[in-house]
Amino acid sequence: MSNKKFNKDKVFFGITPTSWWNDDFLDIDIGIPFEQCVSEMALAGFEGCSVGHKYPTDINTLKKALDIRGLRVSEPWTSTYFSINNMYDKTLADFKKSLAFIKEMGGTDIVVAELGGSSHQQPIALKANRPIFSDATWDKVVNGLTELGKIANSEGMRLCYHHHMGTGIETRADVDRLMEATDPELVHLLFDTGHLAFAGDDPLQLAKDYASRIKHVHLKNIRKPIMELSDANQLSFKESIEAGIFTVPGDSAGFIDFDAILQTLASANFEGWLIVEAEQNPANATPLVYAKMAREYLKKATGY
Repeated sequence: MSNKKFNKDKVFFGITPTSWWNDDFLDIDIGIPFEQCVSEMALAGFEGCSVGHKYPTDINTLKKALDIRGLRVSEPWTSTYFSINNMYDKTLADFKKSLAFIKEMGGTDIVVAELGGSSHQQPIALKANRPIFSDATWDKVVNGLTELGKIANSEGMRLCYHHHMGTGIETRADVDRLMEATDPELVHLLFDTGHLAFAGDDPLQLAKDYASRIKHVHLKNIRKPIMELSDANQLSFKESIEAGIFTVPGDSAGFIDFDAILQTLASANFEGWLIVEAEQNPANATPLVYAKMAREYLKKATGY
């Protein structure tokens, strides 16, 4: 990065366990255990991680395993279902459980995504079958997220919304509508470079336009030929992953300009987590190799 630098005391590098196994598709897994996963995260030079299904559920056990490796939890994920009738209470309960967890782990951010009607976990064409919200459904989602944002704020936490492939909030136009309809003090944006590029939009432009709303970042790269293959053949999300659509920043096979994105965020004084996320099949992409590749790129790009 040539100009503005991040405040290294307030910007943290993390990685998700989706390079070691997949949490949406449990059969994308070569048997790597939790301990190996977090050890390799630390070995690659990361200081934090999101949570996967193989992580210990006991807080003390998890803390001990992460502390000894110098890792912290960057965020828990909570799926919301405000667009589905009779799911409000479950969504609220799940969110409060995540809130209690991240407070116990010493974090600040809770990641949410509206998965009502989502095509991404189904064996169907990803883009063609994603939900399109009616105005009434948009109102339900916005009102629900606003309520969660108030709860998060009251506990000193931040609600970060994750636009996601296969969902009703997938494209740049969807993000625009969400941002316009929500209070910036209550609903922050989790910016996922790969999901926005896969949706057919420009992640750099979104970073420029919403820098002040972005409080959490997932750095995911895209192999353009695989994206074009996925679009042409209307692949499912799982088929796209298995074909190798995602990779890490720093991989020359990807096409996203992370230098420009990182510079944009630094210029806007971004503070928070920069999380490497590449949902890859570990049978084809050795997790430690790609974790080190990403961390080495980030060190070169940011200076630390």
